[in-house]
Amino acid sequence: MSKPTHKIILFIIFFTLVLSSWLRAEIIDKINIAGNERISKETIKMFTGVTLNDDLSENDLNIILKKLYNTNFFDLVSVKIKNKVLIIEVKENPIIQNINYEGIKSSEILQDLKNNVLLKSRSSFNEVLLNKDKKKIKKFLKDLGYYFSKVDISIEELQDNKIDLTYNISLGEKAKIKKISFIGEKIFKDKKLKGVILSEEYKPWKFLSGKKYLNESMIKYDERLLKNFYLNKGYYNVIVNSSFAKLTENQEFELIFNIDANPKLFFGDLKIDLPSDFSETNYLDVQKFLKKLKNEPYSINRIEDIVEKIETITINEQYESIKASVNETIVSNKININFKIEETEKFFVERINIFGNNITRESVIRNQIEIDEGDPFNQILYSKSLNNIKALNFFEKVNGEILDGNEFNTKIINITIEEKATGEIFAGIGTGTEGSSLSFGVKENNYLGRGIMVDSNLSVSDERIKGKFLVSNPNYKNSDKNLDLSLDATSIDRLATSGYKSNVTGFSIGTQFEFLDDLRLGLSTKNIIEKIDVDASASAKQKKQDGNYFDSFIGVDFLYDKRNQRYQTTDGFFSNYRVNMPILSDTNTLTNTYNYKVFKELYENNVSTLSILFKGASSLSSDDIKLSERLYIPGKRLRGFETGKIGPKDGNDFIGGNYVSSINATTTIPTFLENVQNVDVVLFADAANIWGVDYDSSLDKNGIRSSVGVGIDWLTPVGPLTFSFAHPVTKESTDIEQTFRFNIGTSF
Repeated sequence: MSKPTHKIILFIIFFTLVLSSWLRAEIIDKINIAGNERISKETIKMFTGVTLNDDLSENDLNIILKKLYNTNFFDLVSVKIKNKVLIIEVKENPIIQNINYEGIKSSEILQDLKNNVLLKSRSSFNEVLLNKDKKKIKKFLKDLGYYFSKVDISIEELQDNKIDLTYNISLGEKAKIKKISFIGEKIFKDKKLKGVILSEEYKPWKFLSGKKYLNESMIKYDERLLKNFYLNKGYYNVIVNSSFAKLTENQEFELIFNIDANPKLFFGDLKIDLPSDFSETNYLDVQKFLKKLKNEPYSINRIEDIVEKIETITINEQYESIKASVNETIVSNKININFKIEETEKFFVERINIFGNNITRESVIRNQIEIDEGDPFNQILYSKSLNNIKALNFFEKVNGEILDGNEFNTKIINITIEEKATGEIFAGIGTGTEGSSLSFGVKENNYLGRGIMVDSNLSVSDERIKGKFLVSNPNYKNSDKNLDLSLDATSIDRLATSGYKSNVTGFSIGTQFEFLDDLRLGLSTKNIIEKIDVDASASAKQKKQDGNYFDSFIGVDFLYDKRNQRYQTTDGFFSNYRVNMPILSDTNTLTNTYNYKVFKELYENNVSTLSILFKGASSLSSDDIKLSERLYIPGKRLRGFETGKIGPKDGNDFIGGNYVSSINATTTIPTFLENVQNVDVVLFADAANIWGVDYDSSLDKNGIRSSVGVGIDWLTPVGPLTFSFAHPVTKESTDIEQTFRFNIGTSF
């Protein structure tokens, strides 16, 4: 067949279809509706969108049919035209009188489930929606760990075209995570990777934690955590190939992550591409920082820091309608990055809508939005606003949408969030050569939806009982400064080692905020009432301190933090100085503390640290400081000696000193026991000194104590076990050695 003939035939077919559709079209003189009981005829007419004298074709009838079915009010619908009369016959869906959920005892789970389904009481029944709800319930229960749940549905027909709908739910046992494994070219040990993810292995005593149950949403989150971990270690092309759960015996699962790290990449040429009218001098500090990063391992945190610095400068220079992008190219083992700033068409924000906040107050969310209604739309500020809301950690999901506004050159911003549980209950127990400890606490991070954190906790050890109640507002009166109020009570029993017992009750008020880049400033005031009881066998000078005290202090805290990350730090340093100044006090004790720690990765998978501590406590009025204010070397700062049993002694009591200093060096040995997945080995060297006895200088024992040794961190089935073997190198005659030390703990 020739091409011209083929085209002619297609044209004839098309013309015939159009003509037949036009010939079948009729002008409607009347609309008849039959079969409706609850839904009025006028309402049905409104659903169709048809009015008298409309010219309707077969295609129009199909559209009317679809519209009526989409209302979910009708089980059957027929639409036809006869003698210019539009005839609509319907059979209404029954009304759901009641929805019953059998088999779920937890009121919290039941309420969340009801909020999750589509069909509601007093709504029209729909078979399609019923099947969707069944799937939703199964998925909802699966996310809670009920992988073996069953959902059966029964429908009871009532009078007046009504029904009762019942979900018979058998939850079954929760799916427990028996084991977590990592396979593939994962580079890092299982112990480290288990510390990255949220999911954890099931243990019979973990009755509080919900992370021991299989949860698909949490597994997806674990995948993102793993990917970010590798990206921050330089593994730009890391692939978490798959994560899957393998059913084992006793209805338990093995959670397996398959990871391919791929070769490590390093920063190459880093450049900023600015519009022609931007001043490059504003970005000189960023340019210097980019040069320092060259040949350093790639890190996604570094990229985010650079972008934030560029955005801050750009916004401060009042470039309003801009966007920032990152273009990356890989050459060999180097990654070249171009940070591009572009001017965009100018729009204004007409309105910002927030949806889905059933608990959290809208003001809490709006406080995180960097752009206001009426402002020029700025892509950088829009993205930063979404990140700020996510950083609250109050929400399961945060999504943003930009729509054209009603006015010319305007935009509407829609932010949709999904709430999640923000409360926590924790409990833990530990034991070792330093004694035993028990802790318990309840915490709410979004109290009454106000964005306020409320925390109460109790810890008990061999010589100390401490309880604390804390209320923290992270954005007090929209100032970007947090306000902390706390009440605490502490009982310290050192009668056996230091000859005294202390009971302290107090309250404090404080604030913290970013004073400069990476520098946080804290200001606080603390007021305490203390009772000191001294042992009958104590010296006469110690007995003088028996009694009641009231003290009021002002505290100042400077923290300069340049760590690459706060958890599992591998690079950077922090420097912290704290001072407590007496305002009203019997002894007028001034306490200064300086703490410095630097982290460095000397070679692949190694982390080495060097830390320095100095602390001093002395009276501004030349009085003797209280026994409870005297200082002791922390146990983790000096291994090889018993904690609290070095330094000056008064009779048989170790009384501490006015000054303490220490220096500590550690380095991990990843090549030692490298095939043992749950063990890390570390070498350490400690040196410390404690001196100064203001009430009797003859008791002073000023001398350097030092030790070297090896430590092992072992993630056992019970919980993390740490033990160390230390050899004292220098000491004083009164010091008590402890060459072996261990501690094991677990959470519930």
